[in-house]
Amino acid sequence: MARSIVAESPSINYWLARTHSASKTIAYIGTFVVSSGGAMSSAKVFHACEGDRQIERVETLSGPPRSIFRHNDQVVTFLIDQKVVRSERRDSLGAFPGLLDSNDTRIADFYRARHEGVARVAGVAADVTTLIPKDSKRFGYRVWTEQRRGLLVKSQTLDSNGKVLEQSAFSELQLDAPVRVDQLMQMMANLEGYRVENTDLVKTTAASEGWALRVPVAGFMPLHFYRRPVGNSNGAQGADALQWIFSDGLASVSIFVEPSDSQRQQSEGGGSVGATQTLTRQIENYWLTLVGEVPMGTLRLFADSLERRASK
Repeated sequence: MARSIVAESPSINYWLARTHSASKTIAYIGTFVVSSGGAMSSAKVFHACEGDRQIERVETLSGPPRSIFRHNDQVVTFLIDQKVVRSERRDSLGAFPGLLDSNDTRIADFYRARHEGVARVAGVAADVTTLIPKDSKRFGYRVWTEQRRGLLVKSQTLDSNGKVLEQSAFSELQLDAPVRVDQLMQMMANLEGYRVENTDLVKTTAASEGWALRVPVAGFMPLHFYRRPVGNSNGAQGADALQWIFSDGLASVSIFVEPSDSQRQQSEGGGSVGATQTLTRQIENYWLTLVGEVPMGTLRLFADSLERRASK
């Protein structure tokens, strides 16, 4: 008889917390492959842990060559062809690979989990679990976690009919790999021959920027509100872009707000690539772009509820 790992709270929260912890405490090297919207991409991942210190390096194997380092809240991206390094500080939404926020105790209010058995991924035995949404506002997930410690080794995003919208998985994986934090830190700090661009996000609030949701979208809590300084030809601050991030603990939605630009052609509409949905709307003199791995109907709920208010 197949054993059941999780069913309802608090079991699902314990299981997700274990997966989240594994992504931060296990050193590994692996090749990670993502399939979405008929396209595939792959990257080599080096993840080092020493006590509370952790750092990861992601080397793209498809598309333009890039090397991305993540250390605490610092993200450093080497654009190798352009000889440019972009450095920014931002709150992490989750480790790579990983789920967004397994410490969110509300997850069990909106998902239930069902154990599906055991399978092998990249040479390791993994428990297979399906996370089933309790409403139509979010997608489902099927995840494979390494049996001994819970590292996420494969995941699928599922629509309401169980169709796979997106898949990511390790094709090869070495656990407890001999990769050191100081080694990756030295590589991240080696900027010789590169032009450095600092693109730090500025934390702010929806109220101070004059935005609000009339009606919350069930399960999705606001996490962060950022101002991204982009400037324009005359340095006007009004050209800055805003980003409001929401999450239900697994899925996330970002609302980007930009002032209208008469020289830029824009139109309202929506689209999708794999599990990622995009919706564009105009409110007064602002263009809104909503992006999230959620059903299109969820993005419309956000767009219909978003309103402009006097800033505080």
